[in-house]
Amino acid sequence: MSDYGDRSDAELLELASRDPSAFGALYDRHAAAVYRWARSVGLADADALDLMGELFARAWIARKRFRDPGDGGAAPWLFGIARNLLASHRRRGSIDAKARRRLRMPPAIDHTDTTDAIDARLDAIASSPALREALDALPAAQRSAVRLRVVDGLDYAEIARRLSCTETTARKWVSLGLRSARVRMETAQ
Repeated sequence: MSDYGDRSDAELLELASRDPSAFGALYDRHAAAVYRWARSVGLADADALDLMGELFARAWIARKRFRDPGDGGAAPWLFGIARNLLASHRRRGSIDAKARRRLRMPPAIDHTDTTDAIDARLDAIASSPALREALDALPAAQRSAVRLRVVDGLDYAEIARRLSCTETTARKWVSLGLRSARVRMETAQ
């Protein structure tokens, strides 16, 4: 990754379309503060990390709509998105469950399920051509992460272990994958 330390947030967002590592620098710059804020408002560790992943997925998608407030800082914009996600989370429950509902996927698998129940859920998921096409269109890492999280119901630590990445990267891949699949399914309708 290039050194972006001297670039403003606004510059990073502008560069991100042609240099995605610039967005990674923005993430690195703000992720810890967003996480601390999410924990300070009462979210459990896993929900705070999910919120963080969803926040940066939304920021990536909306990066071209960012308007520089004059100081080049994106923190108020990012925290505005985070507050909206938190409000939604509190209204509807888990951020993860919300993503599953939007994708018309069954609830996460309870690890106490029998093999037959797991097979039935996998068959239900596979029977949705739009969902299958949306998932197949994802980059391989995101597709694998989404399947491990949503279909297999694995926690992020296990996903990271299986995909040989960090837990934060696994969360980003799941969040970006769910978002991309949802957008693809909505445009296909």
